[in-house]
Amino acid sequence: MRIISGTYRGLTVTGFDIKGTRPTMDRVKESMFAMIQGHIKNQVVLDLFAGSGNLGLEAISNGAKKTYFVDFNQKAVSTILENIERMRITEAYEVLKMDYKLALKTLASRNIKFDVVLLDPPYRKSFINEILEQLVTMHLLAPQALVVCEYDQEELKSEHLTCIKERRYGNKYVKIYQNQIDGCN
Repeated sequence: MRIISGTYRGLTVTGFDIKGTRPTMDRVKESMFAMIQGHIKNQVVLDLFAGSGNLGLEAISNGAKKTYFVDFNQKAVSTILENIERMRITEAYEVLKMDYKLALKTLASRNIKFDVVLLDPPYRKSFINEILEQLVTMHLLAPQALVVCEYDQEELKSEHLTCIKERRYGNKYVKIYQNQIDGCN
């Protein structure tokens, strides 16, 4: 894996092999970030289920003001921290080793509002709809916030967020929701 755009373009992101995980393919990540390119600079980003930190590191490379990485697995957290150190990242970030439910509660209690949320849960886990609901009900989204979902099979829907883009890449899908706007492209 590598950083595909921005300040750290071309640097390699170290991964790991844990059952149930799979990194976002470079072509999917490139397309995903092309769709949200104008929404990253100077924004607060949440990389939930961060894994190696691949998506959050891409956000940092593209000028995110602060990026929060969340993962429950110690090997993933260690990999994120190693990638940050190896890449000599100086931008603001925070790495949280905790379950996503606890992380959302913790971040809500700190009154943090996210401008961009990157959701790429473990393979064959179907809880993106639940997370979309929690992001809204826990008031974790800034006005016009984007929620980028990468998934395999789950049927996604949200009563509170509006789909603005949807793409298919083989057996992978990317759906982007926005807080408080109408339409789907």
